[in-house]
Parts: sequence; C-alpha cells; structure tokens
Amino acid sequence: MNYPKTRLRRLRYNLNIREMFEDVSINKSDLIQPIFITDGHNVKNEIKGLDKQFQLSIDNCLNFCSELLELGLKNIILFGVSEQKDENGDIACSHNSIIPKAIKKIKEKFGDKLLVIADVCNCSYTNHGHCGTITNDEVDNDLTIQTLAKQSITLAEAGADVIAPSDMMDGRVQLIRNELDKKGFEKIPIFPYSVKYASSFYGPFRNAVDNIPKKGNRKSYQMNFKNSKEFIREIEQDLNEGADAVIIKPALAYLDIIREVKVKFNVPIIAYNVSGEYSMVKAAAQKQYIDELEIILEIISSMKRAGADAIISYHSIEVVKYLNKTDV
Repeated sequence: MNYPKTRLRRLRYNLNIREMFEDVSINKSDLIQPIFITDGHNVKNEIKGLDKQFQLSIDNCLNFCSELLELGLKNIILFGVSEQKDENGDIACSHNSIIPKAIKKIKEKFGDKLLVIADVCNCSYTNHGHCGTITNDEVDNDLTIQTLAKQSITLAEAGADVIAPSDMMDGRVQLIRNELDKKGFEKIPIFPYSVKYASSFYGPFRNAVDNIPKKGNRKSYQMNFKNSKEFIREIEQDLNEGADAVIIKPALAYLDIIREVKVKFNVPIIAYNVSGEYSMVKAAAQKQYIDELEIILEIISSMKRAGADAIISYHSIEVVKYLNKTDV
C-alpha cells in the first residue's frame, strides 16, 4: 500500500461507510442476564458493589423476568442465595432448594419464552464457602462431582434449559452428562465454565451469594491466571466429556484466551463479563471519569470481537435498552 494513493481513512470518513464495514455486531440474543434468587417474599436487596443489581425473592424474580421479556432479553442465568447451608452442598440437591423452586415458577409463568441457564456449584450452599466437599482440608474432587450430578438432575427436573457447572472439578461434565442421559434429559445441553481463573474480579459476586471461603482460597481448583496454555487441556477435556458450549470467566482481562479458544476449537463460547469488571465501570461512571454507555458498548464489542458468541453480563439491560433505541 502506498500513501497518498492509498488512504485507509477513506473507509472511516462518514458514518454510513463506517457502518457498512463493521464486522462485529451486538444482538439482544447475545446477552444473558444474571439473576440472584434468595429466600423470602417481596425481597429486593441491592447488592453491595453491584450497583442496580439485586437479590430477589421468587415473586420479585418473576416480575423482573417480565421486565426482561418486555425489553426483548430472553436469556437468564440463575444463582442461589441460600440461607440453608451444610457441609457438602446437599441442600442444593433438594427440590425445595431455592433455585429448583424458582425455575419451576419461571417455567410455569413463561414457558419457553425464557432460556433458563442454571449455574451448578456448591459454594452458595456449603457452610465453609468452598465449591465442594472438604476432606483433610482439601476440596475432594470425586465426592464433589457426585453432589454436582445430583444437583444437575434436580435442576433439570425443575425445568432448567441448560446446565452450567462452574466448580472446576475434573470429570464433572462426564458424570453430569451420563446422569442426565440416564434420566431422559439427553436433549439438555451442558455449558461448563471450562476456563475459570482464580481471579480477584469476583469480589462483588461473592458478596452477592455469600460464598467467601471461611478458610483458604480456591486456587487449588480454579486456574492460575499466570498460565497461558493450561486452558487448552481444560477445554479438550470438557469437550471430550460432552460439553456443548464453554464459558470463559472472567472476560475483559482474558480476551486473549477467548480468541485462542475461538481459533483452536470449533465450539460456541460464552464470555462472562464478571462482577468486578462491571463494578469498575460503575465506579468510574459515578466519578464522571468516563462515558458509561460508550465504555459498556466498547467492552461488550471487544468480547464479541475476540470470539465470544454470547456474553453473561450485568450490563445486559443497559445494552438492550440502547439496542432498542437504535432499532427505532
């Protein structure tokens, strides 16, 4: 290319030309709204560190789902905020647990209008805050996946459309797939958190679901953020065990991983735009350091550009409202 005959700015000089050659787009169907569900009635507790995000009782969750559908947002992922806890997370395997009860009510009211993804983990239901059963001060992998499989069956029986194990235990996808198939749920897909780093970006989320470990940390089962190739084996293992799509968490500081997964594997990718990423944007906006909406759109676009097919984001409503205005 030779300047001045070639001027790359010619394809940017007005809005119509810029829009003509855009190759990354955000659609309402790309977005997944997280919902935190808690016990009680008429509960709506704003979450510390997650501005405009709430812990909702089931009745208020149903109202919120109605609002989402009116906006055109059809995908949700559910997290339990349980007052009842035990050593192993067995409480989550009961149909009387908070998320199975919520799924049943959501499906009774909305049917297939909403795609309901059920996060599967024990950390919200254990009295120690870890993601599984503790044996000799360690999370016991093989005992934990038994509980996760039971929890998955309960969620499927309640009406969940997708099972999303977030625990990072080895072998959990295979066991969950086998158990789902045995129970006649062979059509239900599994979207594991295949790449989940031991990250400091999760702080506000842990406040939201009350799952901060009472002792130790999660570094023996979540991934080391200083490793650049470990994700390959994690993805391969989950795909070999029956994963239908993969979730990568966090997203913003791991765009390189999203891109490499897109290049190396022919599999749908869901990026999780996590709580700490959301909170940084909100804090900067409150200080008037940034144009909030422009930053949100840039962040979400970067995840799509890196290779994400869908995005779990606390910004989902803001993005959908923007899309609704631009569609007019």
